[in-house]
This record gives sequence, C-alpha cells and structure tokens, in this order.
Amino acid sequence: MRLSEPTFFIVTALAGEPLHGYAVMLAVRELSGGRLHLRPGTLYGALDRLTEEGLLAVDREEAVDGRLRRYYRLTDAGAAALEAEIQVLRANAATAAAKLRGRNAGPAVAGGW
Repeated sequence: MRLSEPTFFIVTALAGEPLHGYAVMLAVRELSGGRLHLRPGTLYGALDRLTEEGLLAVDREEAVDGRLRRYYRLTDAGAAALEAEIQVLRANAATAAAKLRGRNAGPAVAGGW
C-alpha cells in the first residue's frame, strides 16, 4: 500500500512520539518545509482513517481547557508501512538520479529509455 504525501508526513510526524491532532498538523507543516497545510477536517479525517486501518492508535486522551485532546501514536503496522514507503521513495529517487546522470553522459538511444 502506497502512502499519499499527506499520509506519509502524518505517520512520519508520529514516528517519534505520540502527538495530539494540532501538534500533528504543525509537525506536518514543518516536515514538509511548509508545502503542506492540512486543514483540521482533512487531518482528523485522515487520523480516523489511519486508526481504522491499524496504522495509528489512540495513545491517550486528556482534557485541556474543557476540551478533549486525543493523542495518536504509530503502531507497528504503521511503522512497517512507513518503512516500506521509504524504500519505494529511495528506489524511485535512485532511478531518477541515474536517468539524469545518463542524460548528461551523451546521446540517448533511439526508442529507448
């Protein structure tokens, strides 16, 4: 199962320690270099979906200023999915880098990649 870019950054944010939703949102923004700004509805929908899929679990809940704050953690299945995605991304990056090196090496073979 491939992870979408937002999902990749959500599970990456949770790889270190459990976080509550707003902290995940901020971590995703930081980890993506400011490219991804998840809206609350998008984030919480993804957190619910990833929890149902077993990639995340609710770590704990606490009341803060009269509001319930739910913390999520990465499960072993989530860590395995993240590791698999990392391997795919590395392989894809290596393929692209090799193609770029070949581009600068000389004329391309007609009809070939």
